[in-house]
Amino acid sequence: MGWKDFCRNRWVRLGFWSVLYVLWVVWLGNYWWLLGLIPIFDGHITKKVKWLFWKKDYKEGEKHNALLDWLDAIIFAVVFVTFINIFFFQAFKIPSSSMERSLLTGDHLFVSKLTYGPKIPQTPLTIPFTHNVIFGKESYSTLIQNDYRRLKGLRNVRRGDYVVFNFPNGDSVLTKAPADDYYAVCRTAGKKYAIANYGPVKVRPADKKDHYVKRCVAVAGDTLSIKDGQVYIGDQPQEVWPGVQSTYAVKTNGSRINDRTLEKMGINLSELWYDGTLPGYPAMPLTAEMLSAVESCANVVEITPNNDVYPPDYPDSYKLIFPFSEHFRWTRDNFGPLWIPRKGVTVALTEDNLPLYERLIRDYEHHELKVSDGKIYIDGQQTDSYTFGQDYYFMMGDNRHNSLDSRYWGFVPEDHIVGRPALIWLSTDSHKGFPANIRWNRFFKFV
Repeated sequence: MGWKDFCRNRWVRLGFWSVLYVLWVVWLGNYWWLLGLIPIFDGHITKKVKWLFWKKDYKEGEKHNALLDWLDAIIFAVVFVTFINIFFFQAFKIPSSSMERSLLTGDHLFVSKLTYGPKIPQTPLTIPFTHNVIFGKESYSTLIQNDYRRLKGLRNVRRGDYVVFNFPNGDSVLTKAPADDYYAVCRTAGKKYAIANYGPVKVRPADKKDHYVKRCVAVAGDTLSIKDGQVYIGDQPQEVWPGVQSTYAVKTNGSRINDRTLEKMGINLSELWYDGTLPGYPAMPLTAEMLSAVESCANVVEITPNNDVYPPDYPDSYKLIFPFSEHFRWTRDNFGPLWIPRKGVTVALTEDNLPLYERLIRDYEHHELKVSDGKIYIDGQQTDSYTFGQDYYFMMGDNRHNSLDSRYWGFVPEDHIVGRPALIWLSTDSHKGFPANIRWNRFFKFV
């Protein structure tokens, strides 16, 4: 028997697809799916049931029906791509500049779900190829809701990883301002004003919250601090990755720095403005490499880091900085120390530290939480401690002064983790016209 005959043998093909299917069922951990071996066997051997009922079998010489052929191709594509999206990879686009200069606005990514393990869909009734909205309407139904479950991945989230996750505060969305943080708007403007002007409010399940991408700077069990913009884990300063940037006040001798010079340095001109009263640039976003380049410009007189100290100025009032209490006296550049909750670890609860953990207990781990007469009650029982049910993470954008991240809304629960960006397959610059808008050097770039 030749190789071609061997590969075409129905028993060989049955064995190949059966082994792959059984391995997938073992990974899935739901052995009821082993019943799927019945149609696999019938499709290769007995052929008693027409499982692909929409597909027409043509007799020799019969004219093909183009409409049915297209229907067959579309159904196959929907099933195949949906399977890949759930268990292996999903396409994602960088919507904002919060990760510049590491990931750029307009980068199109493939996100690996294998790295941390794919989540079994909690809201499975969804229009294919959509996440949560289509034509301005919800693209899913909550008629079926599954409990959170994650399959085995290659590894856990590590410090320094780029991570795609469901936005923790995305459970409540203002219909007329869906990109805004509902809770931040309520804290600053009041709930009645927010709903009256931007409502009504839509409630989304955890897996239908909007996707964000940030860098994980602290994992469960870490103690994080930020001192003058430098991140510390414990008492050790964290590595400053090449793409991390902050803003600086760049004072000049009265003349602008040439825009072409700034572009060659990699500076995003859309985030830059010149103030003649300084004179100079009040908030120039710079990496360490860019900082050295700007310092060498002949018309630059002085460069000062824009590090916020307490009390924070607009827009970083205590109402916007986690945990939204004047008691903590934190800013975006001087933050913590903050312990990152870890599964199975018990923490003492007091009225002072409760603002750090109340949303975790109430909204992410679904317990009833009340404070009465200075006493804390969880599920109706008075307590002075709490044991966490899952791991949490602290995420920050690499564009440190232009990123809404964990400094503004707190921890990211483990069940919100989606995957790790793996490959940039396309990158475009919305500020330029075709073909200058295509960033050819970022095509098929591994992240």
